[in-house]
Amino acid sequence: MSRQHFEAFVSQAIDEEKDKDTGLGTDELYGLYTSWCLLNNEEPQPPAMLWEALKAHNITPGNNHVGMKGPAAADYIISSAPNLV
Repeated sequence: MSRQHFEAFVSQAIDEEKDKDTGLGTDELYGLYTSWCLLNNEEPQPPAMLWEALKAHNITPGNNHVGMKGPAAADYIISSAPNLV
């Protein structure tokens, strides 16, 4: 998978502001990624490839201070907790 694929995901769906108390865990990051892929007609790659790509942004699953943003965040949240809608 091209580097641009993961770069687009990070820029469109990851909020890299460091002021959050807790970040995203592995399930949340991969769920956000699969939501982003679905919305952008992209083929999701295995988690290991995503974790490797996130290293370039100093994002470690389960040990970070990043959040979600954009349409992929809304899709992930609605998909994860349909009883909230």
